[in-house]
Amino acid sequence: MRRTAVLGSAGTLIAGTLIAGAIAAPAATADGRHHNNGSEARGVQLAAERAARAGIDWTDCPADWAIAKPIQCGWVTVPLDYAKPNGKKIKLAVDRHVSTGTKAERQGALVYNPGGPGGSGMAFPKRIVTKNPLWTKVANAYDFVGFDPRGVGHSAPISCIDPQEYVKAPKADPVPGSEADKRAQRKLAAEYADGCAERSGDMLPHMTTPNTARDLDVIRAALGEKKLNFLGVSYGTYLGAVYGTLFPGHVRRMVVDSVVDPSKDNIWYQANLNQDIAFQSRWDDWKAWVAENDAAYHIGNTPAKVEKAWLKLRAAAKKNPIGGVVGPAELIGFFQNAPYYDSTWALVAQTWSDYLGGDTQALVDAAGPDMSDIAGNISSENGNAVYTAVECADAKWPTSWRKWDRDNTRLHKDYPFMTWANAWMNLPCATWSSKQQSPLDVKTGKGLPPVLIVQSTRDAATPYQGAVELHKRFKGSRLITEKGAGSHGVTGLVNPCVNERVDAYLLSGTTDRRDVTCAPHATPKP
Repeated sequence: MRRTAVLGSAGTLIAGTLIAGAIAAPAATADGRHHNNGSEARGVQLAAERAARAGIDWTDCPADWAIAKPIQCGWVTVPLDYAKPNGKKIKLAVDRHVSTGTKAERQGALVYNPGGPGGSGMAFPKRIVTKNPLWTKVANAYDFVGFDPRGVGHSAPISCIDPQEYVKAPKADPVPGSEADKRAQRKLAAEYADGCAERSGDMLPHMTTPNTARDLDVIRAALGEKKLNFLGVSYGTYLGAVYGTLFPGHVRRMVVDSVVDPSKDNIWYQANLNQDIAFQSRWDDWKAWVAENDAAYHIGNTPAKVEKAWLKLRAAAKKNPIGGVVGPAELIGFFQNAPYYDSTWALVAQTWSDYLGGDTQALVDAAGPDMSDIAGNISSENGNAVYTAVECADAKWPTSWRKWDRDNTRLHKDYPFMTWANAWMNLPCATWSSKQQSPLDVKTGKGLPPVLIVQSTRDAATPYQGAVELHKRFKGSRLITEKGAGSHGVTGLVNPCVNERVDAYLLSGTTDRRDVTCAPHATPKP
């Protein structure tokens, strides 16, 4: 899941037998009648048939996409509403790098989703270009395929607010000091929801995870693949879980990494409350690391002293925003990188240390907006719009402010780092005017092969319980646990215990006879 600051190669298909193979079987209806009802199941099958015939016209990527050769780009056309497959269409941007091995070694395309909702997967093929050592063996066998999900980036992008206004800072402190502060934040959230309806209203009812899963099946067909090979991280695991439920017979290999709890009662209000608890735990892990490395950072030699320094920094930024633009909201937007990713531990600590040593600009550059980065600001606003639209459309949210206030006030007492920031980010769903669905009942359907689940025990964004829950629901799945670690996105880290098993699964379909527990990857160095 995604957080932001507060507020032969598969080409054009020729042979008819290949087209038939790419269509595969009709979508399963028994596994999710409400979500893949008769008309939607027929709609996605029709869209897949059309995509299989059309294939993808791979060409050099547009110059302003910043995706260089040999990566190629193309488009896949899908219905906006799968219940009306002959109605309005949208185009999804896709890209690929062909596999590096021989024709005999090639196993097909590996399609990637990095999470969000709202994340673009278009950077995935660059892992071949950069010769990322963790993916060299897999690249030998698979084309790496990325895509912008519906509403994201180049794929009929949605928007909820002017991007320059969205990034403007400083924003209000997310931790309310009074009832008036809460009223002001509620007003902002309602205005944001209204902005989504005004700017992107025709897309909003269709911005659901089941629809993105249907899009994924159409992409599979357009690639000429009878079955899908899929790597999903963070929210991408929920996309994978929904795809596996709706299209169990269409899955060949699936790796899900850092797993959203797919329980219906977790999507999405409870998921965000659970995040608040897990973020606090990982924040505490980082504070302990900073304290252990006090000789390098001089912030505090105990976790309590580091926390005290954080509260002091926060209070000072609230009174006088740093550089005029970095207040508590912006600090949280930057400092949350530490509980998210181990790779940022040293960066965040060093930036803070530099600030304490007199370098104000480093923190302003890291946490403040860049008003001159028009393209980046458009992308940030778009990502947040999609995050909001998908989570609001996927499930029914509480509309009672009393419930939101009670739940977040209670959590904030023990888990103050992210609770209120998270609440305000999601509050637009309380006044969402577009239709809200009921979440899919994720479960094993006929033909679903073993799914490989990878998860660290101290993940902040997707708590460990999510992996356990999906493991129960997908029979025959295997769970690799990275014990004592908490960086979000395990498959991208150097840990041979994990890396070798991911390779073995993708290359030969093999898993261990039992679930596996791995030691943590290396702790970051200052």
